[in-house]
Amino acid sequence: MSIRLYDLAAADPSLRFSPYCWRIKMALAHKGLSWEEVPFHFAEKDQLPQPNAGTVPVLVEGDTVVSDSWAIAEYLDRRFPGKPLFACAESKSTALLVKLWMERTVHPFIPRMGVVDFMSALHEKDKAYFRKTREKRFGTSLEQHMNNPQQAREGFVAALEPLRAMLKQQPYVAGAQPAFADYIVFGHLQWMRCGSPFPALKKDDAVFDYRERMLDLFDGLGRNAAYRERLN
Repeated sequence: MSIRLYDLAAADPSLRFSPYCWRIKMALAHKGLSWEEVPFHFAEKDQLPQPNAGTVPVLVEGDTVVSDSWAIAEYLDRRFPGKPLFACAESKSTALLVKLWMERTVHPFIPRMGVVDFMSALHEKDKAYFRKTREKRFGTSLEQHMNNPQQAREGFVAALEPLRAMLKQQPYVAGAQPAFADYIVFGHLQWMRCGSPFPALKKDDAVFDYRERMLDLFDGLGRNAAYRERLN
């Protein structure tokens, strides 16, 4: 049965930088599954299959519709138990901690480095919605929120220190081989890499090397994705 994945698209339909969608694309590749990507724009929420929370990713397989990246990962492990994303209950709990760490500690620095770039990449019909909702969330204009990207990068790099320390002992968050915890981390790294030209990571950073390994997984799924040209 075919799988469709609704994925946030920019004005350039090949440019996809949603961190939550990247989690699931990597998870599907991990499972050895094929899927069709359906481009989604913020202005097209009414076109998402039901039920949904008005956000992507949304995965559709036959009559089954699953939204939210964590719920999709759980569904994939139930539906396709081979090559598990969560090797056991303990690894799932660890992945949940990684999810919360990335979303609550690391994530906030990324808009401060690139939110204006993210908006500039969007389709014209999405820009007003994006600005209104993000400025309400931040309590200030996008430009003011991103007024010091260098300082935000310092915070971003510092927030990744637990990952950097772990990488001294093992190649992936999950251990010798990557699993869903890694795809959570990678989704945020890929969000910045694809959505903004600002160089969030320096090449001498162990996290940069980790991202390079993740980019090469699954025949270069992440590396072959469209991205904004680098500043340096």
